[in-house]
Amino acid sequence: MIDPVIASRLQFALTTIVHIIFPVMSMGLAPFLVYFTWREIRSDDPVYEQLRRFWTKIFAVSFVVGTVTGIVLEFEFGTNFAAFSTVTGELFGGPLATEGMMAFMLEATFLGVFVFGREKVSDALYMVSAVAVGLGTWLSAVWILVANSWMQTPRGFEMVTKNGQSIVSLVDPIAAYANPRFPWMFVHMQNAAVLSVALFMAGIAAYHVFRHYHWEYPVQNVAFWEKTLKIAIVVLVLTAPFQVLHGDAYARHVADTQPQKFAAMEAVWETESYVPEYIIAVPTNLEDLTDPRAKELLGLGIPGGASWLVSGGDPTATITGLNEFETEAPPVAIVFWSFRLMVGLGFWFIVLAFWAAYRWWRGELREDDLLHKSLMVSSLLGILAVEVGWIVTEVGRQPWVVQGVMKTADGVSPGLSGFDATVTLVGFAVVYLGLLTLYGYVVARIIRAGPPTMAESEQLTLDDATASAAGDD
Repeated sequence: MIDPVIASRLQFALTTIVHIIFPVMSMGLAPFLVYFTWREIRSDDPVYEQLRRFWTKIFAVSFVVGTVTGIVLEFEFGTNFAAFSTVTGELFGGPLATEGMMAFMLEATFLGVFVFGREKVSDALYMVSAVAVGLGTWLSAVWILVANSWMQTPRGFEMVTKNGQSIVSLVDPIAAYANPRFPWMFVHMQNAAVLSVALFMAGIAAYHVFRHYHWEYPVQNVAFWEKTLKIAIVVLVLTAPFQVLHGDAYARHVADTQPQKFAAMEAVWETESYVPEYIIAVPTNLEDLTDPRAKELLGLGIPGGASWLVSGGDPTATITGLNEFETEAPPVAIVFWSFRLMVGLGFWFIVLAFWAAYRWWRGELREDDLLHKSLMVSSLLGILAVEVGWIVTEVGRQPWVVQGVMKTADGVSPGLSGFDATVTLVGFAVVYLGLLTLYGYVVARIIRAGPPTMAESEQLTLDDATASAAGDD
């Protein structure tokens, strides 16, 4: 049997890694759907109705599966991390409850109108439903990230004793919920979600365009896929550079507030200056892979880059090494390599965005088969970048569950046995991987079916109008 602390951490990590895919899809799609709806109402171009109908299907599936998998995460605070919930519940429970009462209910209430009510309500009310669904989706992220950011930079509380137990007491809600980490996490996460969906759109659209023009396999509605590709490219050009620039500033904030995490991100063990920033790092042996130390790695690096990053411009700045901290170091290998992968993907997304924009500007977007293949291969890499980014965030904080306040091992449910934890870990792995497989199958079916043709879209509109008129009679 696995130790209950390890099993609980693995279970929460597994469920989070699977769950985050669905909020990324729904949060990233929300601005697109608002735009498609607005253009559908304001213009006579039927392609925007096609875009709205097609991507709403994927949004709805993502919302449903995300709701199911997200509820389970909150239950795990009681089943696996009851001690953490007991100590921090007064502060941590508020944002989670508000997320359900405010954001989820707003989104769920208007989702039915948005999915099924196009021909049954006015254009104005339908536009309101699109905005409300998108707003609800993003408000969910607000409250979840408020709770998580407080765990990274806890503020606005004091420790008090109740019934003989030391617990967190909320004394300053503004300081706690508007803590220094929240704006960094929210902007970075939401931009990452939009970027990830833009890559997903671009990859799917490039596949259909490639089939049509290079395989000489006629694709119905190829104009729809070309429009999708162009919209995705515009969004990529806006979001990819911003993500890297914002990430640079975000890393500096991490260095100021969680220096041990930053040292793990750069694999700095001894305090030193002029530390390079390795974009590509290659271990010289297996030991370097599992226990990386920046000065012993080979690779492509920027001399003094990490020092410049931590100081905001001084390549000779000193970085405090992991050996200087009193608590145990985080799992450095996981944090270090995840950070490298995230940064590398970020720069690749910039290359893709401007490569595609250049080809479009030259009028060669249809002809560049290498670009199409690159976009296809990269269609899910945005989600991968989100995953490794969260690994850096959560694993880099270890051994703390609340930075400087409570260690993860102390937050696990005291009565949880190794047998119980192992059985539920295996059970959750089977169920969640099954849900992920089913989600992938359903989304693939939607993509293979493609958007409704212009004639089908017009017929759908006519049928809805006829049904509405019959109901009025």
